[in-house]
Order: sequence, then structure tokens, then C-alpha cells
Amino acid sequence: MTPDVDGLIRFYKSPLGRLTRQLVREQVSALAGDVTGKRILGLGFATPYLRGALRGAERVLAFMPARQGASAWPREGPSRTVLCDPLEMPLTDAAIDLCLIVHGFEQVPDAEELMRELWRICAPNAHLIIVVPRRRGLWAQWDNNPFGYGRPYSRGQMDKLLREHSFTPEAWRDCVYLPPINRAPVIRSAKLFERAGKLFGGTFAGLMCVRAKKEAFPAIARRRRAEVHNAQHDFAPQTAREHL
Repeated sequence: MTPDVDGLIRFYKSPLGRLTRQLVREQVSALAGDVTGKRILGLGFATPYLRGALRGAERVLAFMPARQGASAWPREGPSRTVLCDPLEMPLTDAAIDLCLIVHGFEQVPDAEELMRELWRICAPNAHLIIVVPRRRGLWAQWDNNPFGYGRPYSRGQMDKLLREHSFTPEAWRDCVYLPPINRAPVIRSAKLFERAGKLFGGTFAGLMCVRAKKEAFPAIARRRRAEVHNAQHDFAPQTAREHL
């Protein structure tokens, strides 16, 4: 099952969603560093974490999978959202300097094909920042949040996926140690959960973030996709939703 765009927007408007956005954004910003002059792509449902890039980046795009649906973003100015197939993105080769993937890898039907497509669109020395639910974390086991759907990952699985497709992991961050409970006492205790959770490393973290750098040569050539895949109704245009 894939969370639709309406459910994602509702989650990020909830107290738990706003707190999650704050905690993950801190890690994403630290991993991204200075984005001045960069061409940035947000893939999946990354817009809650992209606003800070609007001021300095050369351009910022938000690609949302057709199965999920799209929301117009940002509120001010022209929309930067594109509804597309993440395995066949409408970009030329080497078009992106930094790609942020959130609510993407756990939902894609073919993670290896997505890695090949990301290698294609990334410029030399470009970086990926990927946010995924940890396999043993509570967030992956509870379906009251969008990280509870699809495939979670262990660090070993993500490391292997990246290296086998010519991306070298450079930095790892674990975050969101509080349980996914949308109740005031839990929300108020978020700082306590985060401090206590970090004492145990990533054992109790709900999410995992990684920054990886593109290598010069592809490890695996792209496969030719079956034409029937492009005929699926999942990729029919859908109405854009109002965003955060």
C-alpha cells in the first residue's frame, strides 16, 4: 500500500507530523550543508524539507510519484511540483547536484531501477540524501504514520544498495526516537526521548538518514523496461492537492 498525498499532508499538519518534520529537517540540513547555487531535486514527498533551499539554490524541483499523487508547492509563486514515474524522470542526464528522497525508497516497486535512474540524473560528484524508516524501529511497525508503509531498511541493506549502484555513503544519521503516538504527553516529551535514545545509538531510532556521493562510473547498466509498465493506470494524471 502507498500513502496518498492527502494522507501525507494530514500527517504533516498533525502535531506528530510537525515534530517529525522538525527533527528530520535538522538532520537533512546538516547533511546537505551549503546549497547555494545547486540544482536540487526532492523525490517522493520531500517538500516539507525543501523550503530552506528555495533562497540560495539555483533551482528546486519536487517530483512526486503518480501512484501517490501530487500537491502544488510552494504556496507562493509558480508551482515546482512534477507528477511523474520515479523510474523514468523527465530530466536530462547529469541534471541534479543534490537529490533528497523522502517517502520514496520504501514505496518504489523497484529500488534497484530507481538507483540506476538516480545515477543517470545526478551530475558528477552529486549527492543523495535519503530518509527511510529503520527496519527494527517502531515507526516501521506502526501503520498510523506514512513511514509505516512499504519496505523499511537496515543500515546494511541501504549501504549495499548504494554501493552496488556507484554511490558511496559518506555520513549516517539516526533520528526520531519518540514512538509514533500523536498524543500531547508524548509530543511534550520529545526532547527527553531524543536525548535518551541517542545514548543507545541507533537501536531505538525510527528513521535513518544517509548522504551518499555519486561515483564516476555506473556499476550496473540500466535494464530495458517492459513497455507494459508504462501502460499501467497508476501513472494517469491526478489532480494537484493544496499543500502545507
